[in-house]
Amino acid sequence: MTSVRAAGLGAVPALEPLSYPGRPVTAPALLDGDALLPLTAVPGPHRVGGWRLGPDPDRTLDDVLGTRGLSLTGRRHPVLAVGSNASAAQVAYKLAQRDVPVAVPMVPVRVGGLGVGSSAHVGTPGYVAAAPFADPHAEVTLVAGWLDAAQLAVVDATEARYHRILLPGDRFPMTLPSGERLSGAYLYVSRYGVLAGPDGRPRPAGAQPALLGALLAGSAALRRLLGPDPKTWVKRASADAAVRAAARQVFRAEGRVVPQPEFTPYVDDDAEVLTYDDLPPIGGGTGLRGSPTRGD
Repeated sequence: MTSVRAAGLGAVPALEPLSYPGRPVTAPALLDGDALLPLTAVPGPHRVGGWRLGPDPDRTLDDVLGTRGLSLTGRRHPVLAVGSNASAAQVAYKLAQRDVPVAVPMVPVRVGGLGVGSSAHVGTPGYVAAAPFADPHAEVTLVAGWLDAAQLAVVDATEARYHRILLPGDRFPMTLPSGERLSGAYLYVSRYGVLAGPDGRPRPAGAQPALLGALLAGSAALRRLLGPDPKTWVKRASADAAVRAAARQVFRAEGRVVPQPEFTPYVDDDAEVLTYDDLPPIGGGTGLRGSPTRGD
C-alpha cells in the first residue's frame, strides 16, 4: 500500500504523535485512497453530491461514488473534525487499517459558536487531542467529512473518549463554501472537558510539541509523570494506560479542566443516526426533522 506521506498528505498522527493534529484539508476534495481529488462547490440549490469533481463540468461527486457502488452523499453522515480527523492522512490510515474503502468527501466549513481546545485526557498514541468548546463569540473553520455507515463505525471506534453529538445548525451556524447552511452535523465532544489555560478559560489548541511543553512547564506532577520533554511524554504515555489515566487525574486535581455543559443537551449515545438527506439545509428546507429516520 502506498504511504499517505508519499502521496503528499502529510504525517499520520497516530504513527507520529508529535505531528498531531496533522495537515488539515484546506479545500473541498474527495479523499480517494492516497489522493485528494479537487471538488468544486456549485452555488445555488446543488448540495454536495452535485458538486463538480475534477475538471469535467458534467461529472459530479455522486456520479463518481455511484459508479463505484459507494454510498452517495445523501446517505452519508456529515461529521465535523476539530483535530486529526481533518487530516486526510489520519483518516486514510484509520480506514485502511480496518479494510474499509478510503473514499471520503472532505469540505472546510465555517462554524459559529465553537472554539477548538484540547481534551482533558491523553490519547492512546500519547498525544493530547483536540476537542471543541462552546463560545458564542467564536467562529472557526472545521473540516466536515461525509462518512458512510462503515466509515462512521471505524471513526467512532477511535473516539472512545468522546461523545458523538448532532450539533444543531440553528444554534451553531455551519456554512459550506457553496453557501449552503447545514441544519445539523455530527461532532465529537470530550467526555472529560477541555484543558484550561493560565486565565482559567479553555486553552486554544496548537502544535503538539508546544502544548506538551507548556503543560510540563506548568506542572511538577506532570514533569515527574511524563517529563522532562514532549518526546518523553509521548513515549511514556503511549506505553502505559495507567500513566495516561494518572495524567488525567493530574489535570483534574490541579484545576486544569473546563467542563462543557453546553453540549450536554445534545448527548444521546443511543440516538438514531441521521444522514445528509435527513438534514435539509437551513433556508432550503425545514431543518432537522422531528421524526428522524435511521441512516444507512
